[in-house]
Amino acid sequence: MAIITQVWQSPIGSLTIGVFMDALCLCDWTYRRMRKTVDQRLQQFLNAPMIEGKHPLIDQTITQLQEYFNGDRIKFELPLLLCGSPFQKSVWNGLLKVPYGTTSTYSELTNSLGDPKAIRAVASANGANSIAIIIPCHRIIGVQGDLVGYAGGLQAKKQLLLIEEALPQLDLFT
Repeated sequence: MAIITQVWQSPIGSLTIGVFMDALCLCDWTYRRMRKTVDQRLQQFLNAPMIEGKHPLIDQTITQLQEYFNGDRIKFELPLLLCGSPFQKSVWNGLLKVPYGTTSTYSELTNSLGDPKAIRAVASANGANSIAIIIPCHRIIGVQGDLVGYAGGLQAKKQLLLIEEALPQLDLFT
């Protein structure tokens, strides 16, 4: 058993897509700062090496991402394999509830999980998300409406929110 990966060039940056046992476990920015850490965590969690290859689910993921980038898809329909602690999984499942075309804040997400004091842990779990775009961590913004931290970079976050027409009233020239 292996995590089958393929790199795909999206319109806003390179994504590494990975499948394990017919479920998507990875769709992450290829050049993110924590790329090695995320890959090691997945391999350890699944007790499987990563190998480059082809898989029908990777093709399906790319098709759905292309539809998203073209503005033709607002909901992904892919089998997901969340690889993390129970707390991380609860945060990622919370992110899946943030609707397309909207944003939320770390404090709103934290409150929805029932532990308002866990904001740092929620932010950390958000940053550990290995299924970018599909698990929409880009929809989490600062309490003042500012764009804050994103593994793909703030420019990618801004572009994703523009696709979704979800940008808060920001000065787009900063």
